[in-house]
Amino acid sequence: MITDAKIQTALPALGPGNTAVITGAASGIGLAAAKRLALMGMKIVLADIGSARLDEASRAVSAIAGEDAVLAVAADVSNADEVDRLADRAFGAFGDVSLLMNNAGVGNNPGKPWENRDAWRRLLDINFWGVVHGVEAFAPRMLASAKPGLIINTGSKQGITTPPGNLAYNVSKAGIKTYTEGLAHALRNEPGAHLAAHLLIPGFTFTGLTEGATEKPAGAWTGEQVVDFMLESLTRGDFYILCPDNEAARPLDEKRMAWAIGDIIENRPALSRWHPDYKEPFAAYMKQ
Repeated sequence: MITDAKIQTALPALGPGNTAVITGAASGIGLAAAKRLALMGMKIVLADIGSARLDEASRAVSAIAGEDAVLAVAADVSNADEVDRLADRAFGAFGDVSLLMNNAGVGNNPGKPWENRDAWRRLLDINFWGVVHGVEAFAPRMLASAKPGLIINTGSKQGITTPPGNLAYNVSKAGIKTYTEGLAHALRNEPGAHLAAHLLIPGFTFTGLTEGATEKPAGAWTGEQVVDFMLESLTRGDFYILCPDNEAARPLDEKRMAWAIGDIIENRPALSRWHPDYKEPFAAYMKQ
């Protein structure tokens, strides 16, 4: 595994004493990131819905970094005003922010495309608009600092291959992919900017979103594994941080993604991978 010294040499934004803001930080990947970055000497701002879990997360990270280096803020990322207040508190407590990790998300399935408008909107408000609100609140000040900085948005493979099952979640994560690609382009064309955007694409990960699982399934990665992979990918300069897991290595993900874009190129039915007429062609393709 790559050492902290090599990570921080390659990524000055993650240097000791710098500040990381992480949403969805009370559990899963967000909490794993908070602990890992605290071990690297960073000051940590944890944001999540106010709850006992956030308090517990704050105590756990404070045990690593020290209470003076940790700030816990209750914030609903679907509310732009609350994210603006999060930014005010983060910059007010620790000065410049060098890492923003827009990680908050929910997976509650609102159902079919024509059902449960309010539940659809709530999921999109958190998963997609929460990312937009984070960028709006933090990016201008991060740019103004003229210091090295990173924005990491948590997407999903389901936003790329869009499997049936939870369409609203897929839509939200597809939106994050497209938004983060455009954000990266805008930042690299911003004069004098030292701020870069990256898309974290976890695989099967045991988090608070893992439905029906009280302990880690064998095929899943832990949040800690995702964060270690993320840091190694960032040192390489990867924009797409495509994580494997214990069931799917990168070659399998690549073939599934290639088939998905092939639906357009080959003019196949939407989501042909799950279309009865394409079951055998898809199986044959995967054996190639």
